[in-house]
Amino acid sequence: MSAAPALPPLTLPQMLRENARRMPDRIALRQKDFGIWQPITCACFYSRAGHFGLGLRALGLSDGGHVGILSENCAEWVIAQLGAGLVGAVSIGVYPTSPANEVAYVLGHAEVEIVVCEDQEQTDKVLERLHELPKLRRIVVIDPKGLRHYASDRITLFADVERLGAEREDAEPGAIDAHLACQHMSDIGLMVYTSGSTGKPKGAMLSYRNMRAQAAGTIERLGIDATTTNLSYLPLCHVAEQMLSTMAPIYAGSCVSFGESIRTVQEDLREVAPSLFLGVPRIWEKLHSAIHIKLVEAGGWRKRLFEAGMRACEPFAEKPRANRSWREKAIFALYYALIFRALQNFVGLRKVQVALTGAAPIPQRIVRFFRTLGVPLVEVYGLTETSGMATGQRLGRLVPGAVGGPVTGAEIRLGDGGELLVRGDIVFEGYYRNERATRAVLRDGWLHTGDVAALVEGEVRIVDRLKDIMITAGGKNLSPSEIENTVKTSAYIKECIVVADGRRYVTALIQIDGETVAQWAESRRIGFSNFRSLAENAHVRALVAAEIERANAELAPVAQVKRFHLLTKELDHDDDEVTATMKVRRANIARKYAAEIEALYAPAASAA
Repeated sequence: MSAAPALPPLTLPQMLRENARRMPDRIALRQKDFGIWQPITCACFYSRAGHFGLGLRALGLSDGGHVGILSENCAEWVIAQLGAGLVGAVSIGVYPTSPANEVAYVLGHAEVEIVVCEDQEQTDKVLERLHELPKLRRIVVIDPKGLRHYASDRITLFADVERLGAEREDAEPGAIDAHLACQHMSDIGLMVYTSGSTGKPKGAMLSYRNMRAQAAGTIERLGIDATTTNLSYLPLCHVAEQMLSTMAPIYAGSCVSFGESIRTVQEDLREVAPSLFLGVPRIWEKLHSAIHIKLVEAGGWRKRLFEAGMRACEPFAEKPRANRSWREKAIFALYYALIFRALQNFVGLRKVQVALTGAAPIPQRIVRFFRTLGVPLVEVYGLTETSGMATGQRLGRLVPGAVGGPVTGAEIRLGDGGELLVRGDIVFEGYYRNERATRAVLRDGWLHTGDVAALVEGEVRIVDRLKDIMITAGGKNLSPSEIENTVKTSAYIKECIVVADGRRYVTALIQIDGETVAQWAESRRIGFSNFRSLAENAHVRALVAAEIERANAELAPVAQVKRFHLLTKELDHDDDEVTATMKVRRANIARKYAAEIEALYAPAASAA
C-alpha cells in the first residue's frame, strides 16, 4: 500500500467552497441545452448549490435530513447533491429507469424528506406511491413542463428552491459557513443503493472520509488533474459515476460535461472529445458493435484495410507505447493515419488519454480490440462498498485479464476460498438500517467483497462472484462469467446466461443483439418483422450456433456450451429480469425460463 496523494483535509462540500474561493472563474461544469454548451464556473457551482441547499432548509429539511434525486444526469443533479451537502444533509440517488415500486422502496427505506425529480414522468412515479412515503414532505421538479395542473402544495420548482435559498442567504449571510464549520470527515454525505441483483437494494453509507480517499486513489491511478475533461452520462446514482463526476473532479478542480440525454451520448462524445472516459462493459460492447456495423456497411477496401491493421497491431496492443520498437511504432502510425484515427473519431474517443471499464466483467477480446485501435483502455475493479475503484491497471503495465493493483490508500488480501478482502479509508461505513448485512461484510476491519480473485503477475484477477460459482453434476467448478464473456465477444450476442449448477453439462440462454443481427439479416435479404421473428429465424439460429462454436474453441471442454435456447424478447428491467444497471437477476431468470432450461437437458433436445 502506497501513500495517497496529499489532498486538502476538507470534506467534499468544503472543497467546493475552497474551489470557488481559489479559482472562481474556472469552468467546473458544462451543460448542453438546446444544442449549446453552457459553462458553469466554480463560483457559480458553489453559489447555486448553496442557494439550493438553503432553499431545502426553507422547505423544512431537517438537520441531517435525506434528499432523494430521481433524474438523468444533469448539472441540477450535482447542484442538488452538493447543495444538500452544504447544509449537512445526505443525498440518495434513484435510477430514473426504475419503475414506481422500486422508486418507492428506495425513497421509503432511505427515509427521504424531499425528492428532486427531473420531470413529469419521474414526478408521477412518486405521486403514484405517495401513500407509501409518510416522511416525504416535498417534491422538487427540475423541468416543469406538463405540471401546470398538479397540486402546488406538494410540488416546488427547482428554480424556486434556488430563489428561496438566495433570499435566505440575504437574511442569514453566514448560514453556509456555519453549516460547514460543523462538518466532519466522519459525517455521512451520500448513500448509494446497490443494484439488488439478489434481493432488495441496500443503502451503502459513504462518509466524506470515504469520498476523499476515493478521490485521492482515482486521481493518482488515472492521472486526473485540473486539465482533465469528462462526459457524465452513466447514472449518477451509481458509485462509478459519482467517483468521476463529483469526488475526483471537485478535489482535482477538473471539468465535467453533461449532454442533453443518455440518447445523445455518441454525438456528445464527438463534441466534448473528453480526455477521460468511463464505459461499463455494455457500453464498450455497443461501441464495438457500432464499429462492426460501420465496417460491414463500408465493405470493400476499407474493411480489408481495417482487418489488415488489426492483424498487424494486435500483437503489441498491450505493450506500453514507450516500450514499443521503432518498427511497431511505425506500423501503428501507418494504420492510425489510414483508418484507426477515423474510427476513434467515429466513437468520439480520439483525444482520450485514459479510458476505463469496470462495474462488471468484460470479454478480453473487446478490451484487446480497443487497445489495438489505440484507445488507452484500462480495467478497474470496485464496489459500491469501496466508494468506487479499489484496484486499477496502469497504462504502463497492462496485464491481460487482470484489474491491476490496489489504489493508493487501500490494502487487499485473499481470504477463505480466494475471496478478495479490502481495507482502507475507501471502505464504506455500513448499510443504512441493516446492521446484520453490515456485520456480514465488515469483519475485523476488512471488507469481504464476495468476489473470488487470484493474483496474476502480482495483480488481481477477478474469477467470479463467490455465490455464482457453479458446480456441475460431475463435481467440476465453473465460473459462469468467464463462459458468458467469452460467448459475448460476438457482435451478434448481447446477453448470455449460463446454466450449469448441478447439471451434466453447460447450457445457455442467449439474447441476440437486435441491431447487429438485423443488419446482418438485411444484408442477406432474410425477412423479419420484429425481434421475435428475428430470433426464431433458422438462419439466425445457425449464425448464433457458429458464434458459440467459435467461443467454445477458447474454453476448456467442461466449460463449453453444449446446447442453447434463443430468447424471443429482450431482457427487461420492468419484467424484473435485470437490474437498473443491467445486471442479470439469475434467480428470476431461472424461474421464468424453467421450462426452456429443462428442455435443454431433455434427451430429445437438439444440439446447438
